[in-house]
Amino acid sequence: MVALSFAGVSSLGAQTERDPVTTPLVDFGQVVTQPAGPPPTPRHTGIKAMLKGLVTDVKNLPSRQNLFVVAVGSGLALAVHPADDNVNSHLVGSGWAKNAFTPGKIIGATGTLLGTAATVYAVGRIKDQPKVSHVGMDLIRSLAITEGLTQALKYSVRRERPDHSGRNSFPSGHASETFAFATALERHLGWRGAVPAYLFSSYVAASRLRENRHFLSDVVFGATVGIIAGRTVTRHGRENYPVEVAFVPGGAAVMFTRRSN
Repeated sequence: MVALSFAGVSSLGAQTERDPVTTPLVDFGQVVTQPAGPPPTPRHTGIKAMLKGLVTDVKNLPSRQNLFVVAVGSGLALAVHPADDNVNSHLVGSGWAKNAFTPGKIIGATGTLLGTAATVYAVGRIKDQPKVSHVGMDLIRSLAITEGLTQALKYSVRRERPDHSGRNSFPSGHASETFAFATALERHLGWRGAVPAYLFSSYVAASRLRENRHFLSDVVFGATVGIIAGRTVTRHGRENYPVEVAFVPGGAAVMFTRRSN
């Protein structure tokens, strides 16, 4: 473990090699998190294993990692909230945006994403390729978790849609599900495969603004929900992340941890 400390000089005083700082770090919790490497392929990827995994996912939702993501996502949603009306009015009245974003409604729909995930899962099972079926299984579980969270929030917050078609605007389901999809792919495929997925998710989120179905803050927090779902499913119960923040006398320390097998 390597710790980089940033502390006030006045509080630490003069130190020599024979007089090191011995005050232990007080754990401030893991606030910057990043899963490392693809998740291990489980022995079983059948329907029963998938259902058992969903139960485990729900149990793993309360975590420091997810609390941090919620805090960041909430802050971003609040930050963009004042621009909600202006962003929508600009996109709704734009001819180029209509042509560019119209497909987003269909390709980011639950049926499209679930069908894609189910196809990946089925191919892996039929061809006896556990790594492929594992990807499909995690995609399905990510969609299930994010759908549950999204619907619970929609019918708790009851925010009216910008087009006044209903009171289920917050958060955006299209944004949450596509970002859950992309986050699960990030863990399995790495950034080379995840970058296109995140670009696709951002495109779908923007399309909901053009359709006047959601506000900008809706899609920002929807993305947050999706990231939480995708990371929870692919974490598989582990919380070993490389960056931690801790307090030290007179300042703070950022710890970059490398764990060897």
